[in-house]
Amino acid sequence: MVTVALDVMGSDHGVPEVVNGAASLSTSNRPMNVVLVGDEKQISSALSRCKHDRNYLDICHASESIEMHESPKTALDMKRDCSLLAAARLVKKGEAHALVSAGNTGAVILGTARTFQRLPYIRRAALAAVYPTEKLHGPRGDPFALMLDVGATLHVEAEDLVNFAIMGASYAGIISNNFNPKVALLSNGTEPNKGAPEVVTAHHALKDVPGMEFIGNVEGLDIPKGTADVIVCEGFLGNVSLKMLEGVFEVAGDLFNNAYRQKGDLRVGLNMLAPWLGKLRQITDWQQYGGAPILGLDKVVIKAHGRSKSKAIENALKVAAKSINKKLIDKILGGIKEVYP
Repeated sequence: MVTVALDVMGSDHGVPEVVNGAASLSTSNRPMNVVLVGDEKQISSALSRCKHDRNYLDICHASESIEMHESPKTALDMKRDCSLLAAARLVKKGEAHALVSAGNTGAVILGTARTFQRLPYIRRAALAAVYPTEKLHGPRGDPFALMLDVGATLHVEAEDLVNFAIMGASYAGIISNNFNPKVALLSNGTEPNKGAPEVVTAHHALKDVPGMEFIGNVEGLDIPKGTADVIVCEGFLGNVSLKMLEGVFEVAGDLFNNAYRQKGDLRVGLNMLAPWLGKLRQITDWQQYGGAPILGLDKVVIKAHGRSKSKAIENALKVAAKSINKKLIDKILGGIKEVYP
C-alpha cells in the first residue's frame, strides 16, 4: 500500500483542515497510509475531533514549521526540523513514497530540490498546475488541462522547455489517462518564429520528439479554450497566466452571487440558468483536483493550494498515490530516454 508523507503545517486554514482531509481518506473505501508530519500535539487534538481510522494514519513529530510569509531559503536554513523537511526526509529514506504539502510554495520547491535528486538530463524542476478549460480532455472528458512551469523558474533555455513538455505529457497520461496529449508552447503568436529565442528553438526541437503530439505555439486566448492538453512555458509567464485565470473565475463567481441576491427579472433569469451555473461552478472548483506536481525530481511531490480545505487535501493525497501506483517517475524516465538515448 502506498504511504504518503503529509506536511500538516503551514497552510492557510491550519492544522485541523489538513488533518481532516487525511482522516476522511482513512475511512474511505480506498484508504492509504498517511504519515501526518508536524506538531504532534496539534495533530492529535485535530484527530480527536474527527472520524478517522488510525490503522492508516501515523504521526511524525516536527518541532518547527514554515509560514507562508517567510523567506523560503532563510526558513529552510534556520528550521532544520520543520515539517516540510521532516516529510521530505521520510520520502528520501524510503519510509514514504510521496510527499504532499499545502505550505509555502517557494519552500516546498526549494526544500524538495535540496533533498531529492533531479532526474537525468533535467536541469530544472517544474511546478505544474491544472486549470479548467472549455474543452474536455482525454478519454474521460476531464475539464482540466495542464500548464508548466508556473513558478519554479524565472528564465529557461530551450532544453528546459523540451523537458517540461516530456514531463507534462507523462503526467497527463498518468492522471487523465490521456496517453497522447496535445502539447503546445505558450507564445505571442502561433507562427513557429514567434516568441523569445528559447521558445523558437524549442518549437523546432519538439517537432522531432518521438511519440509526442506537438501542435505548435498557442496564445493566451487558447488557454481557457483548452486548445492544448499540456501548455509549456517559463515559470514567470506561467505563474502570471495561472493567477489571472484564478482571478477571472473568482470574479465571475462573485458577480453571479451578487446578481442572484438582486430581485426581479435578473433573479428569475439566473434561476433558469441554474443548471448551467452549477456545472460551471463544478468545472472551476480547483479543490476537486487537489494539487499539482513538482516534476523533474526522482520522488513524487504534490503541491496542494495554500487555501486547500479538507476536500482538496484528500484529493491531493489521491493524486500522489495514483502517481506512485502508475509509476509516474518511470514514465518520465522513458520519455527522457526517447530524447536522450
